[in-house]
Amino acid sequence: MPGFRRSLLPGLLCLAFGPAACVSPTPAALPPLNPLEEALAAEGVDLAAAAFVVYRIEDEKTWMSGGDRVFERFTPASTSKIPHTLLALETGAVSGPDEVFVWDGTKRWIDGWNETQDFATAFQRSTVWIYQIVVPRIGAERLKAGLDLFDYGNAEIGGPEQITRYWLEGPLAISAAEQAAFLSRLARRTLPLSARTYELAVPMMEAGRGEGWVMYAKSGWKSVPGETDLGWYAGWIEQTGGPAPGTYIFVLNMDMDGTMQDANRRRPAVRRGLEMIGALPPG
Repeated sequence: MPGFRRSLLPGLLCLAFGPAACVSPTPAALPPLNPLEEALAAEGVDLAAAAFVVYRIEDEKTWMSGGDRVFERFTPASTSKIPHTLLALETGAVSGPDEVFVWDGTKRWIDGWNETQDFATAFQRSTVWIYQIVVPRIGAERLKAGLDLFDYGNAEIGGPEQITRYWLEGPLAISAAEQAAFLSRLARRTLPLSARTYELAVPMMEAGRGEGWVMYAKSGWKSVPGETDLGWYAGWIEQTGGPAPGTYIFVLNMDMDGTMQDANRRRPAVRRGLEMIGALPPG
């Protein structure tokens, strides 16, 4: 697992922080639940089918739920729009957040996709057809090189016929732990990118703000016929107020039943977990 070997990054290992910081592979035998488990359970998420990691950059404090699943790779779905956005801006495949993409008139299942919109809006709405235009512009060679430099999971993009689908159906795959490592480098601005790319890309990723905090995040939903649906919510919080200021990386993945009711558990579960550890104020 390049860039994220368990023995090399103790900030995300149970051994580094003791059992209170992470979940046992058999949590039912070891009550009480840790804060992340409590948050997932309160939102109706199956603890046996989810991985949740929070990592505070400043002191490498880590909270974990999910046991070995934290290190298991899954298709990233639309969370891949984070590295794809960075590479699109860095390579010039997209001129900037305000580049406009004209709707082709094809009706798709999300209303917000069915109109002309700029690149920043496409990120916020997770407009797949726009990224299916952008990603081939980057090109296979630069995509592969960029994902390798990012240590983005297995960095596999498949063959030419998969250039518009590899992040939706595979072969690209990444674990919650690897997502956290990648996002920590993004939040620190230590990825091999220009200052311009950071300045343009990071504001596109803003998902919310309040007094003393800003959240940057992306959701993801993998849905492939014959396979279990998978949901993601991943990003970071920059928190300057409250009792525990710092930069908190968070990654959740969870099996889903394919309904919006289940998909809508992702953000509340993450927010509840962040509140419980002091990364966000209540409410």
